[in-house]
Amino acid sequence: MRKWLLVILIISVCGVSCKKEGNFRSDYSGGALGTSYNIVVISDEKINVQNEIDSVFTVINRSLSTYIPNSDISKINNGDTTLVVDHMFQEVFKLAKDIHLNTRGFFDPTVGTLVNAWGFGPERQITMDSAKVDSLLQYVGFDKVSLTAENYVKKTAPNIYIDFNAIAKGYSIDRLATMLDAKGVQNYLIEVGGELVAKGKNTLKGKSWVVGIDDPEMMVDRKAKILINLNDRALASSGNYRKFRIDNSTGKKYVHTVNPKTGFTQISNTLAVTILADNCATADAYATAFMAMELDEAFKLVAENETLEAYIIYSDEFGETQEFLTKGFKDVVVH
Repeated sequence: MRKWLLVILIISVCGVSCKKEGNFRSDYSGGALGTSYNIVVISDEKINVQNEIDSVFTVINRSLSTYIPNSDISKINNGDTTLVVDHMFQEVFKLAKDIHLNTRGFFDPTVGTLVNAWGFGPERQITMDSAKVDSLLQYVGFDKVSLTAENYVKKTAPNIYIDFNAIAKGYSIDRLATMLDAKGVQNYLIEVGGELVAKGKNTLKGKSWVVGIDDPEMMVDRKAKILINLNDRALASSGNYRKFRIDNSTGKKYVHTVNPKTGFTQISNTLAVTILADNCATADAYATAFMAMELDEAFKLVAENETLEAYIIYSDEFGETQEFLTKGFKDVVVH
């Protein structure tokens, strides 16, 4: 499942650094993790954290990037059973285990084998039937992977492929936030590939950080469907609404997802999900999981988890686009 950039930053840029009312603002932007990043830092004193930002991305890639052949996760996927993983890998692994359990298996970092086979990933699509699905399912299931007391990754089958891309981007934002916290920064907004963490407020404007959520029906020009105040929270979005199909007989919109339990693709009327959580890795993972499950199950899971707030855009039985917002999400919408 492709993840789309669903968030529009509503911030003004005043160069590399500017000062107003005793506060210094620094802006940082660039490319990392296969996407772009934008970071706004407002501090009491002029600081430059570009080197620290670069270092965070470097160590994340070294540990968790499946696109780097000599990263820890690539070595493990290629059969290394002797590698002791670092604390970042351990944290992501343990959080992924918790979310895998809490989503009843719909968040699964081993599903990439199926995603590629069905033609939704970077690898070549193959012809799929029940026999082929069954043959691949033996390599899918995060319950088949464990972390030993010595911090080795143990797999029940060597061909199991682990991919933390649906949680690692959010985790990288959390690490950037930790770095800024350690420097005593009280006000910042971090965005990587449309996912965010905000702390404090935009003190230069004397108000909260404001971000926009994309309108799924704007197929060419991006336009915010809603604006929200983001205060000391993390936000992540997932969606396939720009690659939906329309059923010719009913006119309903659907997106294709891979069910990690059955191994087959299924149509879903969930078009986009935005999650607010205490940290971005959690928001990232749940946003992905909600796209893979039935809408009713997503509603139920949100109701059960008091730490999450959700904004879900979906297609109803008449093919009309509808919105669901939890009370906590409604509370942060800018009216």
